[in-house]
Amino acid sequence: MNRKRIFTALALATALTAVGLAGAAHAQAPATVLDAPSKALPGDVRVARTQGSVTIDWPSAQGERAQLALSLDPRQPLIEAVSIAGKTVLGGIDPAGVVTVGTRDLKEGWTVFFDNPRTRPFESFPLTLTRSDISVRAEGGYTKVIVGGAAAGPFSGSYQFTIYPGSRLVRAAMVMSTQRPATAYTFDAGLSAATSAALPWRAIAFTDTKDAMVRKEGDASRKPAVSPKVRARMIVAEGTAGGSLGVVPPPHQFYYPLDYANNDNSAWYGNDYRNLAGRTSFGVRQTLEGDRRYVPWVNAPPGTTQDMGVFLLPDSGDAASVTKAALAYTRGDRFKALDGHRTFTSHYHVEHTEAFLNTARFQQSTGVPDGLESPPFVKRFKDMNVEIVHLAELHLGREALDRAGDRLTLLKTMHAETERLSDDKLLLLPGEEPNVQLGGHWISFFPKPVYWTLDRKEGQPFVENDPKLGKIYHVGSPEDVLKLMQDEKGLMWTAHPRIKGSYGFPDKHKDTPFFKSDRFLGGAWKNMPSDYSLPRLGTRVLDTLDDMNNWAAKPSERKFAPGEVDVFQLSDESELYAHMNINYLRLDGPLPRYSDGWQSVLDALRGGRFFTTTGEVLIPEFTIDGAKSGEEASFGRNAVVRAKIEWTFPLAFAEVVSGDGKKIYRDRIDLTGSAPFGTRTIEKRVNLSGRKWARIEVWDVATNGAYTPPVFLKGK
Repeated sequence: MNRKRIFTALALATALTAVGLAGAAHAQAPATVLDAPSKALPGDVRVARTQGSVTIDWPSAQGERAQLALSLDPRQPLIEAVSIAGKTVLGGIDPAGVVTVGTRDLKEGWTVFFDNPRTRPFESFPLTLTRSDISVRAEGGYTKVIVGGAAAGPFSGSYQFTIYPGSRLVRAAMVMSTQRPATAYTFDAGLSAATSAALPWRAIAFTDTKDAMVRKEGDASRKPAVSPKVRARMIVAEGTAGGSLGVVPPPHQFYYPLDYANNDNSAWYGNDYRNLAGRTSFGVRQTLEGDRRYVPWVNAPPGTTQDMGVFLLPDSGDAASVTKAALAYTRGDRFKALDGHRTFTSHYHVEHTEAFLNTARFQQSTGVPDGLESPPFVKRFKDMNVEIVHLAELHLGREALDRAGDRLTLLKTMHAETERLSDDKLLLLPGEEPNVQLGGHWISFFPKPVYWTLDRKEGQPFVENDPKLGKIYHVGSPEDVLKLMQDEKGLMWTAHPRIKGSYGFPDKHKDTPFFKSDRFLGGAWKNMPSDYSLPRLGTRVLDTLDDMNNWAAKPSERKFAPGEVDVFQLSDESELYAHMNINYLRLDGPLPRYSDGWQSVLDALRGGRFFTTTGEVLIPEFTIDGAKSGEEASFGRNAVVRAKIEWTFPLAFAEVVSGDGKKIYRDRIDLTGSAPFGTRTIEKRVNLSGRKWARIEVWDVATNGAYTPPVFLKGK
C-alpha cells in the first residue's frame, strides 16, 4: 500500500482557508476581536486588555497568581507569555497540533475494538488557527478562553484554554467537530515556534525509561524531530530566564485502548515534526501503529464535539521540579492506601505460566527457570501499591498451550507460581478468561486453587478425585459451569461486555439460569472505546451495569461491575498506569495469606463492597440513608446521598445514577470551582421514590473518575 496514505477526494473533502505558512498555528489576518466578560469571573480570575494583547490573571496557589498573556495580533505568536507571579516561564509560542484522520469500520457500530484504521487510507493535518476572535467566559467555577478559527482537515472549531482557580494547570485543547462519516482519529498536541525565530526555551527535557532526566539544550532541541520513550507521559521546556513548562496529557483518557500497555514513544521535540513544517516544536503524541494488533484509534461520530486537550503546567523550578508537580496529580503513578480498603485489579494476560514451562524445558531446569525468579510485573504492581492481582492466564491458542503442557500441568504451575510470588505485600491470584460453554468472553475466579477441564466428554463424570491433585471438575455445558461455581463458591463475569469477543453479551444470556445466579457477578469496566466528546470514561460498561440492575427481579440477580485492565505481557518500560484502573475493596485487617485462601476477596466483590477508580478520584465513603454500596435502603422522596471524596485534578461533576427497572435517571452535582488536591463530603437529597437502585459517580477535568456499586431498594 502507498505509505503516503493519500485520500481520495470523495473520502475526505475539506476546504482550508486562511492557512498561512504550512504547519503554522497563526496566519496573516486582521486584528483579533476580543469579547471580554461583562461580569466578574469566578475564583478571582481577572482579565486585562492592552492594545495588542489580553492577559488572564488568576490565583494559582496560596499567595500566588499566574498569568496567561495572548496576542491579539495574528502576525505574532498567540501565547505571549505563561507566567508565575509576573515572571515569564515561557513565551513567544503557538499551539501545535496534528490530527490524523482515518476511517472506522462500522459493521459493529461505534462500540468497537477489533478495528484497524491504520490499515486503511488516512491523512494527517496540522492545526491551523486564524484567531478570528477571542472570548473569555465563565463555565461553572472555571474560566474558558476561546480562540476562534481552529481547523485540522475535516475538523473545525476553536482552540480553548481553561483556567482553574487555585491551580497552575491550564487546559489547552483543540475543540472541534467534523461531519465526515465513520471517522476514527488520533491527535498530537504541544507548542511551537517558527524555526527561523529565536529559540523560546533553553532546553527540552523529559524523563527516560531508566528514570533519568534527559535535557536537550539549545540547538540540540531543534534538530530534526524525534519521539523518545518517556516516563510520566510528559515533556518539558525549560525557560530562557528560569522556570519550566510541562505538556501533560490526561493520564488515562489520552491513551486509547490497546492489548499491550507499551511505551509507544509518546512525546516529540525538534524541527519539522510530521506536518509542522518550518516549526520547532515539542509535545505529546498518540501512536498510530500501537502494538500492531488491533489499533482502534478514537471515535468521532459526525457532529460530536471532540475535546482534544492536554494540560500546560508552569513551574518556577526546572524540569525535575515540574515533573514532580505533574506526578503529584497521579500520586506518583501510585494508588493511595486507604484505611479499611485493599487495592484489587483483574484481567492480566501476563502468561507467566506458559513462559515458566517453556523456559524450564529450554533450560532443562526442575526449579524456577533463570530469569523468572521475580518477573517484572511483580515489582511494577508493588511499586504502584497494587495489593491483590487477579490474573487471566492461559489466554493463548490451543497450539501454544499444548506446547507448554497439558491442562492440569498448566493449572498446577499457575497455582504454584502465584503462591510463590505472593507475600505480605502482594497477593497474586490464579484466574482465567476461559471463554467456553457460556457464550461471549468471561472471567473465572475461585477462592482457592481449583482444578477443572473445559471440555467434558460424553460419559465423563462431572467431578473425580485425583490422588495428587484432589478434586478435578469437568465442564461441558452452562449447567456444569454454574454447578462448579456453586460447589467451589466461585464467581464469573463478562469480560469487556458489549465489545470485543463479548459483543452482544451479557444481553444475549440475561435470561439464562447462570446469569440470574448470584455466582454471575456482572461485567467488568474499562474505558473502551475512546470518544473525546464524552465527559465520562467507560460509558459502555456503566450503561451495562445500570441495565443489568434494571433487569434484576430479585436480590440474587443484582450485578456489579468491578474494573478490569485487560492487557498482555508487562515489562519495565510498560506505560501501565495510563491503561489501569483499580478497585478498592472494603477489607479490614491484613492482606489475606495465599495458603489460607481468599474467600474474603470474592465476598467483597459479590457484596458490592468496593468502589472503582482511575486512581485520581477516591470515594472512601458512600451511603444512601446510611446504607453503603451493596446494602439496602428504603428509598423515598428525600433520600440523603452522602459521599466523602478525595481528588487531585480539579473536579468537574458528580452524578447520582438510579433506575426503576425500566429507565435510568441522573441527578448532576456541579463540582466546578474545586481547587486541586482536596477532600470534601457531598450531601444531596434526591427523590428516589420508585427506584430499585442508586449509585454515584465523580469525574474531574481530566476525565478521571470513580464510581460505586449501587445501594438497593430494601425488599418488603
